[in-house]
Amino acid sequence: METTHREDQRSATERRRRELLEAAERVVLRDGPGASMNAIAAEAGITKPILYRHFGDKGGLYRALAVRHTDALVDALRAALDAPTDRRERVEAALDTYLAAIESRPQVYRFLMHPAEESGGERGFDVGQHSAPLLRRLGEELATVIAERVDLGADREERARVWGHGIVGMMHAAGDWWLGERPCPRERLVRHLADLLWGGLATAEDLAGGPGL
Repeated sequence: METTHREDQRSATERRRRELLEAAERVVLRDGPGASMNAIAAEAGITKPILYRHFGDKGGLYRALAVRHTDALVDALRAALDAPTDRRERVEAALDTYLAAIESRPQVYRFLMHPAEESGGERGFDVGQHSAPLLRRLGEELATVIAERVDLGADREERARVWGHGIVGMMHAAGDWWLGERPCPRERLVRHLADLLWGGLATAEDLAGGPGL
């Protein structure tokens, strides 16, 4: 009986946390990097101390939103790389998936990557401290995919990690610049980035017995 009660409490807490994150997303979509804890608490119909009880501070809320969006992005990237097409098309689909994600919700992207642009009156929020782990996770996820699919020789794991983090760095830097300046259509940026990658990646053989890249 006690176990069931604890499970019900945990389920209610998780449900409430999900509702608060959804309220936070609505504010972020409206306010971007300027989204404040006060505005999020008001959107959720609670006081700021209750919001702090769930997330600690803006950094805690940021990390929860980052996990939520990174999980969705990782799933979408894996789906793009699993498509039944040739390698070039799968790589372009993965690049397009990332760029489409930041294009469709630019305010969420700016909140996650440039939260210090507008502090909303809240101090001590270090963009590097919070965005770097998000990019590192994407790099490690992509490295895992590459190592599972491409035969890179005896130093496969090391090279896969270098490539994974390098590709994520390229996508992030190019995407950040592109989102701000819009110098070309998204599909042309995808093609240019795929051309850049089409050196070592194009000539590496698929790993024997793996799903292929």
